[in-house]
This record gives sequence, C-alpha cells and structure tokens, in this order.
Amino acid sequence: MWGNQTSVTEFLLVGFPLSPRMRVLLFGLFSLFYAFTLLGNGVILGLISLDPRLHTPMYFFLSNLATVDIAYACNTVPQMLVNLLSPAQPISFAGCLTQTFLFLTFALTECFLLVVMSYDRYVAICLPLRYSTIMSWRVCITLAVTSWTVGVLLTLVDMVLLLPLPFCGPQKVNHFFCELLAVLKLACADTHINKVVIVAGGVWVLVGPVSAVMVSYSHILRAILKIQSAEGRQKAFSTCSSHLCVVGLFYGTAIIMYLGPQHADPQEKKKYLLLFHSLFNPMLNPLIYSLRNREVTAALRRRLKRKYLHESLKDKK
Repeated sequence: MWGNQTSVTEFLLVGFPLSPRMRVLLFGLFSLFYAFTLLGNGVILGLISLDPRLHTPMYFFLSNLATVDIAYACNTVPQMLVNLLSPAQPISFAGCLTQTFLFLTFALTECFLLVVMSYDRYVAICLPLRYSTIMSWRVCITLAVTSWTVGVLLTLVDMVLLLPLPFCGPQKVNHFFCELLAVLKLACADTHINKVVIVAGGVWVLVGPVSAVMVSYSHILRAILKIQSAEGRQKAFSTCSSHLCVVGLFYGTAIIMYLGPQHADPQEKKKYLLLFHSLFNPMLNPLIYSLRNREVTAALRRRLKRKYLHESLKDKK
C-alpha cells in the first residue's frame, strides 16, 4: 500500500511558536534551569555516596530517583535548547525513536520508584521494629532493579508497536522532542491499536501506582497521628511531605497528559505541561528533598564545614 511512497529519514521538531528574541531569552533561562537540575541532583548523589549516615534504604532509592532525573533532563533538554536557537535543525529517524524510547523508560522507571519509596516510608513508620528485616539491602536492590527493568520492558511494548509503522510524511513533529503521541500522528497507517495500548498502559502505570501510594499514606497518616512525641511527628511529616510533593508533581502532570481527554486540551497546552514535567520536575525534586529534609541539609553542612576546615589547614601550612 505504501510501496510507492518515500520513507521519512529525519524529522523536524516544531517546538514552540516564538519570536527570535523570546527564543534567546528562553534559551538562557532553560539553560540555567538545566544547570540547576544537573547540579542539584548531582549534589544529592554526591552527598548520599560520601556520607555514611545516608547509606540507608530511603536514600538509596532517592539516589536512584536523582539518577533518573538527570537522565530524564539530559534526554530532552539539550535538543530543546538547540531547537530554540536553530529551529530548522533536523533529528534523524533513529535518533528520534531513541529519544522516545529513553523518555518513556525514564518516566516509567520514576513511576515505579515513587511507589517503592512510598512503601519504604510505610514500613519505616508503620512497622519500625521490622524495618531492617523487611527493607534489607537485598530487598532494596531487588526493588530498584525491578523498577528499572519493568520500565524498560513496558517501553519495549510501545516501541515494538511503533517501529513497524510507515512514516512517509509530513516530517514535522509538533513538539519540542520526539514525544510518542506526537510521533504517532505522523504515521501513514492506522494507529488505533497503539493509542489503545498507550491508554491501557497509562491506567496501569499511573492510576495503579497512585492508588498504591494513597493506600500507603493513609496507613502512614494514621501511624503518625498515634506518635506521642511532637518531634517524632514533625520528623515523620517532614520526610513524608517531601515525597508527597514529588508524587503530586509527577503523577499530576502525567495523568493530565496521557489520561485526560484527548480532544479537550489543545496540543500547545500539553506541550507546556510536558515541558514542566521534563524540565521543572527534575529541577524541583532535589530542592524539595533538601529543603524539607534535615538529614540531607545536615549532610550538606558537614561536607561544607569539612571542606572549609581542610582549606583553612591548607592555608596555614
């Protein structure tokens, strides 16, 4: 049927319809946000690896989340920055599909990591005496590896359905990166099965995990209210509220994007939602965890103090 049509070998990312001056302004602003994302998550990873007091299951999962956030941003933001300055820059067909694959892998992995982190908090607060037994390092590593593996396998389902589709034009992807639904619109074939699988997968990886998180936190809230000490309640609330902020930001935008009415929201609005999802979420996560977590801020102060003392001794010599 498509034998006489030319296959597409590259795509053009439309990005955002902006004036040249606005493009330069956003390039500078987004470059700053990108640098903060790498720096913030890098600091989290450095503190967790260097401070023995943070070698606990909670911070092990947080280090995985920071790794996902760095990879998430590195997959989409550099291409967006290039397109802001040079809108006509093409991306190869293979490069576009690779970007789609990596974006979905990191997004799905983060979905499952957030569920695992909520389970960790549930065990820590509701079953404190059994915490070290239940959340052994073997269990923690298994949960982390499972999150990454399931993320890759579920992405492969979408990619297996996407790869056989013919792309014969047009070449313009109405997005700032190769987002799955935007790429599907360019296929010269019926994509009904692909969309059904996306919605079904979205229900499974978004509604299911959100429900699990809510059930975990309903038990956690009851356990916190039973804590007699005000300091203990405050510490528990501080840790859990950080995680709930991250969960709300991540799942909220994802549910609107992939499970909201497809006809009600214009494509431009969804592009801005996904911009928030892929640029601001990874930047805000380390801020949320560091500002509301005493152990992280204490570890940062210890590292800075140690560096200051080291420099002072060096100067005296």
